[in-house]
Amino acid sequence: MRKNVAVVLAGGSGTRVGTNVPKQFLKVAGKTIVEHTLDAFQKNRRIDEIAIVIHPTYVYTIEDMVLANNWDKVRKILIGGAQRYESSLVAIRAYEDDSRVNLIFHDVVRPLVSQRIIDDVIEALEQYDAVDTAISAVDTIIRTRDDGRFIDAIPDRSYLRRGQTPQGFKINIIKRAYEIALRDDDFSATDDCGIVLKYLPGVPIYIVDGEESNMKLTYMEDIFLVDKLFQLRSESFRRTDADFDLQGQVLVVFGGNSGIGKDIIKIATGAGAKAYAFSRSLNGIDIRVKDAVDNALNDVYEMEGKIDYVVNASAILRKEPLMNMDDESIRQVIETNYLGMVNVSISSFSYLKETQGQLLHFTSSSYTRGRAFYSLYSSTKAGVVNFVQALAEEWQPFDIRVNCINPERTKTPMREKNFGLEPEETLLKSAQVAEAAIHTLLSDFTGQVVDVRLTDFRI
Repeated sequence: MRKNVAVVLAGGSGTRVGTNVPKQFLKVAGKTIVEHTLDAFQKNRRIDEIAIVIHPTYVYTIEDMVLANNWDKVRKILIGGAQRYESSLVAIRAYEDDSRVNLIFHDVVRPLVSQRIIDDVIEALEQYDAVDTAISAVDTIIRTRDDGRFIDAIPDRSYLRRGQTPQGFKINIIKRAYEIALRDDDFSATDDCGIVLKYLPGVPIYIVDGEESNMKLTYMEDIFLVDKLFQLRSESFRRTDADFDLQGQVLVVFGGNSGIGKDIIKIATGAGAKAYAFSRSLNGIDIRVKDAVDNALNDVYEMEGKIDYVVNASAILRKEPLMNMDDESIRQVIETNYLGMVNVSISSFSYLKETQGQLLHFTSSSYTRGRAFYSLYSSTKAGVVNFVQALAEEWQPFDIRVNCINPERTKTPMREKNFGLEPEETLLKSAQVAEAAIHTLLSDFTGQVVDVRLTDFRI
């Protein structure tokens, strides 16, 4: 049985980004780039061990992150060299005595690497000695003359790919390639697959499909794009048949009297949780009034001695032109959907800090683009996304996770009041969204927009 070791190459200086710290330590979607990347390998079931290759200045920073994030697969923190190939070589030498190792090299600044890509690389290593990750070249590629200003040739695009990472190797192969390369006076490194191709030309290098989102963060503009990709891709819920275990957990749901909130209470109670619902119609709790939220949470804490999860499922949707709305209706929508969210968050902080729990809000698929008749609803729901991402970053030092659910159109009493009767096959059931919410509460990620799509429930 071979051991799969992920080697995360994190030794870059990030000079092209133009910041005071290396780009891998910049934050997007609630975490640093390096944390997103390491999380991907930490949670992959087929990765046995992780080695981080880092600049000596940031060794202590990485050590603190390993402890804070409980990355129990990280076994080696290695000091890298000035060049990328030197960092790869450091990892090779750290494992060269174990012939059963697969080394899987990955650029730390590709934080959106998917579990599918990692799995495909590992699976390919069962049959091949060297594996690359690449995507099709969608643009026409031109080769130029020496001056770079005149076209020399236009290669056939159907044979061209754009390389990514991870790249995987059986250790004896990559070790041998480097041994030969280092004896070459004209040695010039590209990447690890390039070294195998040049110095062990008889070794086939298998290609697994990469993804456009598995981009490399290089320039400042890339930071904003990566952040948006996290927002759009985030964590997409996938239906499972696993039973929920919430024994001994305490859950509070604002907006728990109907629809999704009511189903969250039902599922959580069935899974062994102590679940408490609050709303204006149920028990007079209006989240626009902070004292009311404070009192509700305090009452639960007095009874249970802790609060593990707080869910805010309260929202108001009024589908009508803005100019037709009266002042009171406008205030009610804004104050419930936004101010109420802020109140619930502030009031929950001390309880969730104590339990290292999670705060969960709800956005809407309309947040990505403002729509006619939705101006207040869609804009407040866009605010939820930005608020959650910012708050997740603020609360990360306290080990409080903050996420939001982004369901497609869902059959709820609120929707029916605004849209009437719609074909049921076009709508999610509120219980399905509630199930995704419970999955999220039991997850370890933070700062994510969790998409719940109707296709996830179609067999």
